[in-house]
Amino acid sequence: MTGERGHEIVSSLAGRVSEPVRPPGTVRIGGFGGVDGLRHWLADNRIQLVVDATHPFAATMTAHAALACARLGLPVLRLQRPGWTAGPGDRWYPVPDTTAAAATAATLGARILLTVGRQEVGAFAEYPRPWYLIRAIDPPEVALPPRHELLLARGPFTVDDEAALLARHRIEVVVTKNSGGSATAAKLAAARDAGLAVVIVDRPPVPPDMAVVESVSAAHRWISEYNGAFP
Repeated sequence: MTGERGHEIVSSLAGRVSEPVRPPGTVRIGGFGGVDGLRHWLADNRIQLVVDATHPFAATMTAHAALACARLGLPVLRLQRPGWTAGPGDRWYPVPDTTAAAATAATLGARILLTVGRQEVGAFAEYPRPWYLIRAIDPPEVALPPRHELLLARGPFTVDDEAALLARHRIEVVVTKNSGGSATAAKLAAARDAGLAVVIVDRPPVPPDMAVVESVSAAHRWISEYNGAFP
């Protein structure tokens, strides 16, 4: 694909979702085989700059991109949408990871909505007392809490739909990651309106030597700085 000002763009997807939304142009799916695998792929494909636009919680991929690009001397940018912030009326309980989220949620209520992704729900299996409504795009492949219901759904969701879901299942606690963006933010508004506790997992830190922007337009400007710099 010829993209921003004549650059050839290759999009790489992790393959964690069975039917991902594909961007236009050339797309590869799957892992690289660690830092060395990524480094070899970048070199073999003569990549000249990298934009890491993975999920805010894809910390391993971000770290691998930073290391691989450093070893090759390639410019690398982290494109990361802004996180959510608590407002008036929110009852947020920030935690550092899903292990802490599972422990905290179990103390706050008996009926819990989990929206942490299918790979993270295993942490909640250690707390069998609550009942969990687990919402994910694809079925989890980890141990699940003994008392749960699985709901397969993909956003975006409306506030009215989220409010109805919370009421129908008598949810007392919402657990989520601070992913940011509008596609799944409605649950936070619905939880605030219902006066529910929200356990929210903080984002992992970005490698300190990685430039960060929060919008596609800012990423375009960063890419344009390298126009004419390549043979």
